[in-house]
Amino acid sequence: MKQERSQALFEEALRLLPGGVNSPVRAFGAVGGTPLFIDHADGATMVDVDGNTFIDFLGSWGPMILGHAHPDVTAAITGAVAGGTSFGAPGELENRLAQLIIDRVPALEMVRMVNSGTEATMSAIRLARGYTGRDKVIKFEGCYHGHGDSFLIKAGSGALTTGVPSSAGVPAAVAGETLLARFNDLDSVQALFQAQGSEVAALIIEPVAGNMGCIPAGAAFLAGLRELCTQHGALLVFDEVMTGFRVHPQGAQGLYGSTPDLSTFGKIIGGGLPVGAYGGRREIMQQVAPVGPVYQAGTLSGNPLAMAAGCATLALCDGNLYAKLEALGRRLEDGVRKIIRRGAGELSMNRVGSMFTIFFTGRDVAGYADVLGCDTDRFGRFFHHALEKGIYLPPSQFEAAFLSGAHTEDHIDQLLAVLADFLKGEH
Repeated sequence: MKQERSQALFEEALRLLPGGVNSPVRAFGAVGGTPLFIDHADGATMVDVDGNTFIDFLGSWGPMILGHAHPDVTAAITGAVAGGTSFGAPGELENRLAQLIIDRVPALEMVRMVNSGTEATMSAIRLARGYTGRDKVIKFEGCYHGHGDSFLIKAGSGALTTGVPSSAGVPAAVAGETLLARFNDLDSVQALFQAQGSEVAALIIEPVAGNMGCIPAGAAFLAGLRELCTQHGALLVFDEVMTGFRVHPQGAQGLYGSTPDLSTFGKIIGGGLPVGAYGGRREIMQQVAPVGPVYQAGTLSGNPLAMAAGCATLALCDGNLYAKLEALGRRLEDGVRKIIRRGAGELSMNRVGSMFTIFFTGRDVAGYADVLGCDTDRFGRFFHHALEKGIYLPPSQFEAAFLSGAHTEDHIDQLLAVLADFLKGEH
């Protein structure tokens, strides 16, 4: 595989951008080697600047549920561009996309558009604090909610210990308002509420974690969280930036039959353009400025290009698409489990709809502690083997991969063949 042009561009980027990238995981730090610079993409494939073609299971980290450069989405963006790229004033498409989202998600009565998933989660937590008059937030080890100060926290010595910053620049005082619980462990959450429940404004969770690999929350666990939040007067916040309209037409909350107080979205609702949103019950959302005291604003919020792309994408997220994605996901999962049964060494897999992760560990992965047992060096070798065979996966063991409507059974079979070939080469 040629990499001369990517190598040259990366060396240039190292002089211009911190680490040569605009988002850390793109630097291939978890797998080694030089990141590939992508030139263009179409459907289920990407082509880098050296002319290498890959079947793409990264999907821009989730938003490309229809595949790259879908003609309907491209046409919608092109049409919007012709009318101007930003107004700083209301536009009809903002209403249209908001209505599409609200119509799909029963827990939503109002939404506010923002520009990223990070903005959505930060704003939702500020709103929860303003609505409840409380300061503390519960999050889970291994769940990522963007790079807001309140979220960049790792566990202290036990479930009842307040967090300490896991990033420079996060004040200890901010970290002290974040409480850490263990994913899929209701007892750890109950202990936090028993100790400090009157101070907790919100509990935020990815109902399907995507940034420690694909790890679903159990339905009973989510039901227990709903009960605890209601009992203690805290808001339950579902971070559906990744799962929203990917794992189910109503998001993960529709899949699991759980009703949060606030929800955050991103990725798919922008059709590949930068966008986010948060929403919930009307009484909560009316606390947001200009009608309420919780301030949040953004010059580019509701950008017409992003709104057009989102409307076009959601219009195509119908029953036929989800049926195809589930069929492809089932084919992949069945294939991986067949490989495991043949004696693949330490390997396991999680899948929810069109999200999946192949874990290089022999144990079932249900939480952060299980993820830490993965063989990341072995994953790195597999990642580069897959690249050489024309398969592009997320460059980290701790990230979910994605299927799109542009993938075919042949694409799935090629990934399975590459995995089997890699494992065969180990023996």
